[in-house]
Amino acid sequence: MKFLSQRWQNWRQDRLLKTILLNTGFLFSSNTANMVLSFVQGVFAARLLGVANLGLLGTITGFASSVNNLFSFRMGELVVRYFHQYQTENRLDRAAALIKAAALVEGASSVLAFLLLLLISPLAAQYLGKDPAIASLFAVYGISILGTLMQETSTGVLQVTGQFQSQAVINLGQSILTAVIIVAAFFFHGGLMIVLLAYLVGKVILGTGPVLVAWRSLNKILGPGWWRASFSLLPARRELVNFAVTTNLSATINLLVRDSEVVWVAFFLSPVAVGYYKIALAVINLVSMPITPLIRTTYPEISRSIAEHSWTQVRRLLRRVTILAGGWTGATAIGLVIFGPLLIQLYGKEYLPAYPALLVLLVGFGFANILFWNRSLLLSLGLPQYAFKTMAWTGLAKVVLGFMLVPHFGYVAEAALLSGWFVISIGLIVWRGLRGMRQAERALAAEGAA
Repeated sequence: MKFLSQRWQNWRQDRLLKTILLNTGFLFSSNTANMVLSFVQGVFAARLLGVANLGLLGTITGFASSVNNLFSFRMGELVVRYFHQYQTENRLDRAAALIKAAALVEGASSVLAFLLLLLISPLAAQYLGKDPAIASLFAVYGISILGTLMQETSTGVLQVTGQFQSQAVINLGQSILTAVIIVAAFFFHGGLMIVLLAYLVGKVILGTGPVLVAWRSLNKILGPGWWRASFSLLPARRELVNFAVTTNLSATINLLVRDSEVVWVAFFLSPVAVGYYKIALAVINLVSMPITPLIRTTYPEISRSIAEHSWTQVRRLLRRVTILAGGWTGATAIGLVIFGPLLIQLYGKEYLPAYPALLVLLVGFGFANILFWNRSLLLSLGLPQYAFKTMAWTGLAKVVLGFMLVPHFGYVAEAALLSGWFVISIGLIVWRGLRGMRQAERALAAEGAA
């Protein structure tokens, strides 16, 4: 008992952990409300549209997200990675130049992504939606890409400036509006287009809200004319481009392997199979609900601690957030195993075939939850290449196996491949991150001794 009491006191006195949990609390509260609203709107949408049209909805939204991610340079990670370094060096002029460059590159890539989506919408309608006549639906929802023009850069700014409460308000606001539109569509007998527009409105709010808040924050921290900072203040081009391109390639791998699950199922199978798989993914989000904000709040602190060479602090932080994530994941996993069928039936009894896929996904998502900090650690250590190579090779294996297995064994096989990819790739990334931290610590010690 004395040992446990001492451990509890140590946790209570951990200032860094308390800061992370406080910031996570803002996002978690918002995410909890979002989850409830998302669940409600998902139930109404599922009952309004039916399995096939729900699958079609998931195909359209998933396709737009995939095209957008194809051009994504994950500028938020770039901002977090370098902002703390420049802050420590008291070079806020360099931070301003970095944010300006990140915003411009992201904006240009978003425009290119939208133009590509318009170009290939007819092919998507034919091969994914199985109906060439619905190409216009793909194009309409593609506007969401322009709505998120500089979202990643702005979200990175909000992370490094501690604007987590603002993020929570934006997330909650768009969830409320989207849910209201979908529920109204249900009672007034709306159709697929109304539901699609509801999701589009929410996406645009999620994209434009952070930009407005980030601009206001930057004016206070960097000064009203921060956007005039010269590009000559940027770090070595090779270093910056390497980081940005590597994270873009990592995003492309995630696109092919993780974020396009619904699109792959649509390609291999049918809108009905997509409907089942979409429900399984919706329910599994219960496991990830508090972890998503924890990633956003933990990454800046890992980055800051490593920049300050506070290795003991990093280890303690990783150990404690892993325990917290593991506790939540274990509890929700047990709940989903027992009550999963009941949750699925709320969408409608016709969606019950989603339950086997849900159980299989639980393995991979649970593993990813517990070790959620894996990639953040590598990025903070300046080792984005290893994460990319690991995800690339394991992802290639998943895609190849998908062509071999999914057409024969269905969407449950797709769920098994995704879970396997999570376990193998994250396990390797965690091993390399911990090893890299030990190497960096030894190198610093040797430097000090010399």
